[in-house]
Amino acid sequence: MTVIPSTMKKYLLFFGLICALGWSQPIDRCNYSKFLKKKFQERPELEQYHRDMQAYLRQPQTALANKNSQIVVTIPVIFHILYKTTAQNVSDAQIDSQIAVLNADYRKLNTNFSSAVPAAYQSLGADVELLFCKAVRTPAGAATTGVVRKSINSNAIFEDIYFTSTGDLAWDTTQYLNIWVGSFTDTTLLGFATPPSNVGDPSDGLCIGYKNFGSTGTAVSPFNKGRTATHEIGHYFGLEHPWGEDGSACGSGLNDDGCADTPATNNPYYGCPTFPDNTNMCTSTANGAMFMNYMDYVNDICMGFFTAGQKVIMRNAVNGPRAALLNSNACVPLSVDRFDAIQSIQAFPNPFSNYFTLSSPSMDIDSADIYNLNGQLVKQIKMNGNNTRVDMDELPASAYFLRVYQGSNFVTSLKVIKK
Repeated sequence: MTVIPSTMKKYLLFFGLICALGWSQPIDRCNYSKFLKKKFQERPELEQYHRDMQAYLRQPQTALANKNSQIVVTIPVIFHILYKTTAQNVSDAQIDSQIAVLNADYRKLNTNFSSAVPAAYQSLGADVELLFCKAVRTPAGAATTGVVRKSINSNAIFEDIYFTSTGDLAWDTTQYLNIWVGSFTDTTLLGFATPPSNVGDPSDGLCIGYKNFGSTGTAVSPFNKGRTATHEIGHYFGLEHPWGEDGSACGSGLNDDGCADTPATNNPYYGCPTFPDNTNMCTSTANGAMFMNYMDYVNDICMGFFTAGQKVIMRNAVNGPRAALLNSNACVPLSVDRFDAIQSIQAFPNPFSNYFTLSSPSMDIDSADIYNLNGQLVKQIKMNGNNTRVDMDELPASAYFLRVYQGSNFVTSLKVIKK
């Protein structure tokens, strides 16, 4: 079992590690569910917040999912290469190979789509309409190659220190997808990511092993096609494994990934299964499990697509908790007029149980006042960056109205509902 070091606990809060694909043998290598359960035991109120966010992202075909649905969104990436040996200092060519894989996989342009995805499932394949680029601007506006290289101590535990000053501090996590590359002390671990609920945290992003990064250089078979990053970025944009929470029995409600077009299973698949396979299916069908989905655990060469349902979740995340990425100038400067900037101000999840996040990805706002249905001021908020989490635990279930301000100037109003 993977042990989460104390420093990681400090920064990851309850969101923890969402672990990646593991080695081909079916061993217990993913602590996602165990970590969540532990944090829920410590702070029970966080479980409902997590569930609310999942439900928010899973809303099918909402205006949020359809917003900018015909626009290909470019995500700026900063790579932090943390190496202990020369071999671990992966080349620019290897980094570029990873970008190329991501751009193919998230546009449904991967060359193995027809060979990896059976004809029975090909019609479900989705172009997620996401592209990835190496950042060309630093947060301060200076030129960059999109790569930071740093030699770290040979005794450093990469999975513990990657986002700290001992590793390399994240660039603004609301404006960049941070990817740290290094060597895990836990040799069964290929990578992990944090979910949309973790946006703005110093640890937010992906942490990935140098032996399963990209499709050349140090990448080692059977995880040498760059699909670990493809899988992890799915988590980063709100996807879960097809079997939901690990170890959950079929029909429990916890083995549901929120996608109607991914058949329910109760365990991951490994290696390269033969289609059709019903081994882990909750209900056997003629087509069997969708083990070739990017969010399962099969070998890189045997996975090949995301579904339309998974696209809805990821686009909800892009237009919701990760919306600040849409207006990052790290790759290409974007101009946003004031009307669009105001329209981008959101509260999510909505409805909520205890917490919601007030997000303003396209303009600076300073504060918000919250009023009840009787017009009484019940709470005042001071913004902390683009995303500020608001605790409403002390207030009764009801509808509330937010008045949002930039300085002393009123900007917009929003309605939120506490369940």
